[in-house]
Amino acid sequence: MSIIQTVQALNIWLDNHERSRKSLGFVPTMGYLHEGHLSLIREAKANNDLVIVSIFVNPTQFAPGEDFDKYPRNLERDYELSRAAGADVVFHPEVDEVYPDGAATQVEVTGALTQTLCGLSRPTHFKGVTTVVNILLNMVRPNQVYFGQKDAQQALIIKKMIRDLYMQVKLNICPIVREADGLAMSSRNVYLNPEERRQALILYRSIQKGEELVHQGVTDVREVIQAVQEEITKAPLAVIDYIEILEAKTLESIDTINDEVLLAVAVKFGKTRLIDNKLIKPQEGQLCF
Repeated sequence: MSIIQTVQALNIWLDNHERSRKSLGFVPTMGYLHEGHLSLIREAKANNDLVIVSIFVNPTQFAPGEDFDKYPRNLERDYELSRAAGADVVFHPEVDEVYPDGAATQVEVTGALTQTLCGLSRPTHFKGVTTVVNILLNMVRPNQVYFGQKDAQQALIIKKMIRDLYMQVKLNICPIVREADGLAMSSRNVYLNPEERRQALILYRSIQKGEELVHQGVTDVREVIQAVQEEITKAPLAVIDYIEILEAKTLESIDTINDEVLLAVAVKFGKTRLIDNKLIKPQEGQLCF
């Protein structure tokens, strides 16, 4: 396995590996890999001849005052983890390789998908995400690309971009990977001090509480959200950004749970903002129309 830093070198590598006859899986990341990322790499390896992992901390998806400069980075560690998980290449471009001097093109998905959840508190974030994913897909030219369900809104936005632009790549959205105690794996978990880390477990417990209510037959969105909020506020350090229950495919607002929904939360512990979510379906026989 090798590290490639330029598009020119990437093209040479692709040409040398008979891309016309081999399938290519791609896992875009910002690095500081954890088991969630590694599960994507392993899934890509199981379904493709070749796998490329990109490690690029994308400046355009960070607003002023966010943690771009402090975002955890460890390329040597990421290289070894990627190799062990089955990657063939780590693509690690510099910022000026992705955004050359004079670059002035952005890709933006508009509408309900980007106007809720993280799109409200981070209004420029997803334009940065869709722009860089578009660029990376054009550079790598994979057959399949892999994202995690933990960033559910991001995955749905990328799905829409791929569909709307007729991009010739298959999107795979893979399950959330959690720590043994339930905390969703995230590169930002390293920011948590021991007490914040302990209290952050309330996120998954609150989501489980919401799911339990839906499975008991509660269909009123406000009632479920209230119960989730009450659960989260049991953690004194938790500062809620949002708790939402939305239609699972469109992220449109709903009042009544009639079909599959996305229960999503964003909560700060100290300076660290964590997100988590779960797709929930009412149990058969409990649907209301």
